Amino acid sequence: MDTGTHIVMGVALAGLSTLDPVVNNDPVLFNAVLVGTIVGSHAPDFDTVLKLRNNATYIRHHRGLTHSVPAVIFWGVLIASLIHLFFPQVNFWHLYGWTALAVIIHVFVDIFNAYGTQAYRPFTDKWIAHGFINTFDPYIFALHLAGIVAWILGANPGTTWILIYTVILLYYIKRYMDKKEIVKTIKEYFPDTIEVATSPTIKQNYWRVAITTENRFYVGTVENGHIEIVDEFQKIALPDSPVIDIAKTDKNISAFLSFSPVYRWEINEFDDYTEVRFIDLRYRSKTFYPFVAVVQINLDNEIVSSYTGWIFSEHKLQNKLYVGDSPI
Repeated sequence: MDTGTHIVMGVALAGLSTLDPVVNNDPVLFNAVLVGTIVGSHAPDFDTVLKLRNNATYIRHHRGLTHSVPAVIFWGVLIASLIHLFFPQVNFWHLYGWTALAVIIHVFVDIFNAYGTQAYRPFTDKWIAHGFINTFDPYIFALHLAGIVAWILGANPGTTWILIYTVILLYYIKRYMDKKEIVKTIKEYFPDTIEVATSPTIKQNYWRVAITTENRFYVGTVENGHIEIVDEFQKIALPDSPVIDIAKTDKNISAFLSFSPVYRWEINEFDDYTEVRFIDLRYRSKTFYPFVAVVQINLDNEIVSSYTGWIFSEHKLQNKLYVGDSPI
């Protein structure tokens, strides 16, 4: 989920913590728990700082190790221990329990969007992305804001948040059923479907889908239950060639391939270099596919430029790849 949603979830958990008699009867412990749940609700995303290094490092590691099973345990212990230094008189285990729960819920809700996480590491490096809740869902965010306002106006926080989270749970079930119906319809139309990657949008009844069959990729949209195929590509395995072998050694290409399960590729030859391009099919925006990885290899089989990340025009992409005064 987005940062704002994680933060309001932290506030909500602090409200729920008032159902714990130990927290409810100790104002100092409640304040410590409030800090713990807010920080814990955001902690796994501290790896966003990796973007300052480069996109390849960010893509390879964001929502990876920091969302793993060992990290979830680590974040809870670390945050609760640091807070306890400032509030040594409070019950550590109750502080830790609510802080750890905030971290767990952060990782848990992230598995339902299209980006996903490596939440099951170290048992598997597979990205878990169920794809039926948008990274920012206005309904979930609005319900949290309504709960916070009700709490400020004097509503009982425990009762308020139980009610709101019951509604959110039903909403998750509804979105899961929506996705299930979409996948069912696609498989009826394409019996040889291998996988369907769904990407819900901020609009409740509008989804993006990327369909993998035995021989083709299909990219489409779903609006009010109506599925429209907007692009179609032949499914071709990566060739066994020196250019591809060199491309795979590049950090940007390697990061892209470690993350993207549905992509097509292109090899374009120019006078002075060969360009290998990988295009993720899950995130079509209008007529453009913004999540790409590109590497350019000169006639001496040397990598001269590469890039991976989100880019929304060919002109901007070429600016990213531009090297010195060369045409590359």
